[in-house]
Amino acid sequence: MQAQPEKKRHRFKMPSAFTILFIIIIIIAILSWFIPAGKYSTDSSGNLIANTYHTVKSNPQGLWDVVMSPVYGMVGDKNTDGAISVSLFILVIGGFLGVVNKTKALDAGISSIVNRYKGRKKVLIPILMTLFALGGSTYGMAEETVAFYPLLIPVMMACGFDSIVAVALALVGTSVGNMASTVNPFATGVASQTLGISPGDGLVSRIIFFVIVDVIAIAFVMRYATKIQKDPTKSYVYAQREEDWKSFNIDERTNDVEPMTGRQKDVIWLFMAAFVIMIIGLVPWSSLNKHFTFFDTATTWLENIPVLGTLLGHDIAPLGTWYFSEITMLFLVMSVVVMWVYHMKEDVFIDAFMGGMADFVSVAMIVAVARGLQVVMNNGLITATILHAGETGLTHVSQSLFIILTFLFYVPMSFLIPSTSGLAAATIGIMGPLGHFAHVSGSLVITAYQAAEGWVGLVTPTSGVVMAALAISHVNLTTWWKWSLRLMLYLFIATVVFLAILAAI
Repeated sequence: MQAQPEKKRHRFKMPSAFTILFIIIIIIAILSWFIPAGKYSTDSSGNLIANTYHTVKSNPQGLWDVVMSPVYGMVGDKNTDGAISVSLFILVIGGFLGVVNKTKALDAGISSIVNRYKGRKKVLIPILMTLFALGGSTYGMAEETVAFYPLLIPVMMACGFDSIVAVALALVGTSVGNMASTVNPFATGVASQTLGISPGDGLVSRIIFFVIVDVIAIAFVMRYATKIQKDPTKSYVYAQREEDWKSFNIDERTNDVEPMTGRQKDVIWLFMAAFVIMIIGLVPWSSLNKHFTFFDTATTWLENIPVLGTLLGHDIAPLGTWYFSEITMLFLVMSVVVMWVYHMKEDVFIDAFMGGMADFVSVAMIVAVARGLQVVMNNGLITATILHAGETGLTHVSQSLFIILTFLFYVPMSFLIPSTSGLAAATIGIMGPLGHFAHVSGSLVITAYQAAEGWVGLVTPTSGVVMAALAISHVNLTTWWKWSLRLMLYLFIATVVFLAILAAI
């Protein structure tokens, strides 16, 4: 009897964020045929006025509206602002990162720190985790960490730790950084632009949250590292330690660290300066203190200097009033400055910049597709109806309870749409106004969204970064879940308490 060929098992594969968003757009278009249409009255600033909802004639969305929604999501239409400004910024910052990565300055910087503190072992943990957290908080560092694992694993194992500690430095570091994104353009930037507020709104509270979650994560990892340093058998991957030692060439690779060049150090300084300037430019200084007018006065003074003022140009936006156009210009200029300081050839610079932009095209486009969801809802006249349902339900809900529910809402949504910018563009337009009805600021809603997205991003199998890190380090996903369970619980409790306190203040 001839043996039957074994049937191949088709494993379920999570669809891409693009597919998920298109499915949601289609569902929303169908719902526009059944959900009553309605509108709210608005004030002079365009903000919705509570208790002014009224029904209007329905405008169900059809196939043409669905396929046109991503286009209008990018360029805008009569009912919805387009995402072109934030998409362009994403492309330009991608080009900037491409140029910086071409210099290998970030890789060399991490290598230099590892080499300098190799003899002091545990000191490396808070230093490196904070650096990775800053990367996650400022520019959404995630995929870039994959290049560091082959370097971190040998060093951490040579220090008496294990591969889990190495993974935690970068993966946990960037995840808590993303939880407390301060000026992350792909999270804070997209969400703020959706609500029409400055990315600098709520910055102080996000910095405080950053310190809290970073300290919790560092303490957790250091406690584990100390425990297995004293007793290696306590390691979650102790059974494969000898195999890993040979596989990662520990003895050879821990001594193979190239020092930073002078030009790479200059690039590191420029890299940090770019984000510092961006932060200063975005913080609404006059809103924080109406008497602080230094940047406005300085800008006016420069413009009025004969000849120099003409050379500089007119209508210069003072620091503290910047938005996406200005920070896009900043990273474009800083890319050129990096090229000049590093003595990079013009053709190499163009290739690096365009290559960096190419890496972020999908991110820029997903913002437009996600904004298309809002286009269909607005044009179908069901946005106000959904908000009205939320307004009615939130009548007796406290501010603290609302923000906690918002955080819990974003936990499954972060799993469903594993795209920071896509999730923001698709949902913040609804959650922000709901927060307004509950007397919760839009910036706090953004903080709740970011906290959930970063928290889920630490363990979700839908994240390519998580799966790549575990594959490189030979750590099983279930092993990672067991190790990170208590850390996830600590971060969850800290987040809920922090959000509740902020909402109540």
